[in-house]
Amino acid sequence: MNIILFGPPGAGKGTQAQYIVKNYNFFQISTGDLLRNATKNKSELAAKIEKITSKGEFVSDEIVNELIEKSISKLIFKKPIIFDGYPRNMSQVNHLEIILNNFNQKISFVIFLNVSREIIEKRILGRMTCSKCNLTLNEYSNSKEIETHPCGKEFLIKRRDDDKGVAISRYDIYMEKTKPVLDFYSTKEGFHEIDGSLKIDQITNKIDDILRV
Repeated sequence: MNIILFGPPGAGKGTQAQYIVKNYNFFQISTGDLLRNATKNKSELAAKIEKITSKGEFVSDEIVNELIEKSISKLIFKKPIIFDGYPRNMSQVNHLEIILNNFNQKISFVIFLNVSREIIEKRILGRMTCSKCNLTLNEYSNSKEIETHPCGKEFLIKRRDDDKGVAISRYDIYMEKTKPVLDFYSTKEGFHEIDGSLKIDQITNKIDDILRV
């Protein structure tokens, strides 16, 4: 059972993906994590990725598909996979289906966290991630958790691409590019749309209802 989790940047995909990984024994493949890890290597590819993402743009399908395929080949048959942030367009959809078919695998559920532009803007501007445990909190809605964070609030940092202009650009690009993909999957069995403006535990409960069927 493999899952695709959709939602614009700041929709809470990472939080829900971590929950699924922990409670349903999944592996998570996150496009964002793959790209950030790739930039840690001081290479020409790393510099190219960083330059593109800093502008709020998306890297080419060729780069993303290569990173995804390498990850799938390492994980397949070990545990089910949850795809976070992939595929983003029909070219990537077709590429993913080819890879999974080669391993006699398929996508069982597609979950779309639908959130408005206004809410996304506030979430992104307030987002902070712990550099030690990778926990994501928001300065607007998690003030208590930030003050009592076990690792220490000094480890909570904001991503360099979390500014208003980039946030709006990334949201608009995501919704425009992903619409054909959502239209495609919405006709398939296993597609579910969830109101991403709900509280985290409410979204989690809805995901539980889907996966426990």
